[in-house]
Amino acid sequence: MPLQTPAVTAAYRRLAEVHPALEITEVGAGEPLPRGAGWTGADELAAGGPALDAYLAWDTAQVLRDYGRPGRPDVVAGFGFHRYAWPACLLITVPWFSHRRVPRPAEVAFHRTLGRLAVRFDGFACLPGDPAAALPGARVVADEDALRREVRDAVAEHLGPVLEGFGPRMRRGRRALWAMVTDEVVEGLWYVGGLLGEEERARAELEALLPPSAAPYPTGTGFRTLTGHDGTPLPTRDRAGCCLFYTIRPEDTCLTCPRTCDADRATRLAAAADGALAS
Repeated sequence: MPLQTPAVTAAYRRLAEVHPALEITEVGAGEPLPRGAGWTGADELAAGGPALDAYLAWDTAQVLRDYGRPGRPDVVAGFGFHRYAWPACLLITVPWFSHRRVPRPAEVAFHRTLGRLAVRFDGFACLPGDPAAALPGARVVADEDALRREVRDAVAEHLGPVLEGFGPRMRRGRRALWAMVTDEVVEGLWYVGGLLGEEERARAELEALLPPSAAPYPTGTGFRTLTGHDGTPLPTRDRAGCCLFYTIRPEDTCLTCPRTCDADRATRLAAAADGALAS
């Protein structure tokens, strides 16, 4: 059923304002989700067949085009998973962060080149006293801790089947696969929180959302703070999983990769901060 909750719509509208590369559209009951012409359904990714082959062909071509060398099939599959899971997590985490409402995606279609998600929801969770609690599809939960469980469950319910489709191609064990999901949840909302001017709150909310023992997520957020050469605090985190980008460009490591030493991180973070101030 359509959510009919203006706050969820407002959350996605605000997301589009600060991150216009991503557009989320709700599809009502009885309306078909878009297919063909660049669209891929989450169910097609989960099936792991020809649709996933076609989806990953884009990543294969992109790696060769941008880096001048082919990527290993397992690395390309990891890139493809990331490019779906990062925005898919925001479907759930952004309304929770901004309006304390947790929608449950029932069906999702993704257009990667346009940066669009079309989604049909199966209700939403909210807190007692929320004006939306009386709307169709609302399910009231007891408190903030229960709402955080709704977020974790909604992400796992949606991405679990997608992992089943990608998993054999990524050639990683269950723990490593769910570590990748942890990173998508954390990196996505941390980034959007910064765009919204609420990076510190995003970090605090994520640390409460993902304690170290919240199965199936194998680790916590990995947030920590370094000190710059001038004493400036520099927020960073250690990724729970690895994107394996170093297999394509061994001279480069991601800023949050455990392979990146703290001295290098501090230098790169300070340079990024200086660049932001100068712009």
